[in-house]
Amino acid sequence: MNEPQSASGITVIRKKLQGYVGFANLPNQVHRKSVKTGFQFTCMVVGESGLGKSTLVNTLFNAQLYPPKEHAELSSPVPQTVEIKSTTANIEENGVKLKLTVVDTPGFGDFVNNEESWKPILDDIESRCDAYLEQENRVNRRKMNDNRIHACLYFIAPTGHTLKPVDIEFMRRLHTRVNLIPIIAKADTMTEEEVLLFKQRILADIQYHKIQIYQAPIYEYDDAETIAENTEIMSKIPFAVVGSDKEFEVQGGRRMRGRMYPWGLIEVDNEDHCDFVKLRQMLIRTHMEELKEYTNDVLYENYRTEKLTAMGIQQDPSVFKEVNPTQKMEEERLAHEQKLSKMESEMRAVFQAKVTEKEAKLKQSETELYARHKEMKDALDKQRSDLEERKRRLESGRPPPNMTPVEKSSKKKGFSFNK
Repeated sequence: MNEPQSASGITVIRKKLQGYVGFANLPNQVHRKSVKTGFQFTCMVVGESGLGKSTLVNTLFNAQLYPPKEHAELSSPVPQTVEIKSTTANIEENGVKLKLTVVDTPGFGDFVNNEESWKPILDDIESRCDAYLEQENRVNRRKMNDNRIHACLYFIAPTGHTLKPVDIEFMRRLHTRVNLIPIIAKADTMTEEEVLLFKQRILADIQYHKIQIYQAPIYEYDDAETIAENTEIMSKIPFAVVGSDKEFEVQGGRRMRGRMYPWGLIEVDNEDHCDFVKLRQMLIRTHMEELKEYTNDVLYENYRTEKLTAMGIQQDPSVFKEVNPTQKMEEERLAHEQKLSKMESEMRAVFQAKVTEKEAKLKQSETELYARHKEMKDALDKQRSDLEERKRRLESGRPPPNMTPVEKSSKKKGFSFNK
């Protein structure tokens, strides 16, 4: 029987318990610990002024996180840059504590030139990642404050056309740093057909520019109901929402949050009127932990890798790899044998090269000696033949061929006896 193996090659044996052990209570332990320590969530809202960002945040968490805005006087100076403002509130529901931080970006998209209005926001997100990275590198890491952005609600003006250049540029710059959730603000200013057509155009722009927005993960053990619920939520993106913290009385004496118009009431919590319920369900009730997990495991890890790589720090891929000791020893033995064989072949090659070089030198010396010997022998033979020739001439009374006329006359005079 073949046992299943994991990706690392370790055999996994599945056994059926014979009785109750108790580790099925681990989720309860995690629940108690989580309720005791509480939860933390950081959300950023980005969009032009007047799109109802503060109102929607108050409506989402059913708390007055943002007080009503006071209309500024016309003589008051207008900020020239995008500001970053954080608001933190500790809220509690049924004994569960949540530390909620909402990061607002007043001034975004409100200028004549919005060419780099995304840059202060990106710098703020990366600075929060840098702060967390610095805490990870400390010696004492018991108290780590996580203020990274877990979700970014990007408000799109209800123009009914397509995304504006500032919207596209913002999402292109930030989609690798934060979970982007596009939202159509003040959806009650458009009809249902206009909202549906506007959603299709927004999704087409997002796909064309290869912008990554948040998608709910699908797990192996999710039941059919959970999968259907997640599919329905994701089908509503971008969420067309209406925000209002005012309550009105409807038929039956019920009080509903909404916006009152001469032709009727737009109910915030009515799924037939807007997508507010689906947005709240995804952001708070079903996917808050997934947003935090994706931020930590994917977005932050990618940024951390880029940061450390830019600093010249490289990770050995074999450090955290699970290793079989026997296999490791066999690999080391083979590597050692290969190293010895390589050294032996290199030494043989060096020895052969030296022998060949020595033989070439000896052969060259032999050739030179042979040539020199032949040259000397030829010279000696020539000298001997010359001497023998001179000897024969002398004996025969003829002068050598190289004798001068004076020598010839003196020789003749010396052999003459008659005057």
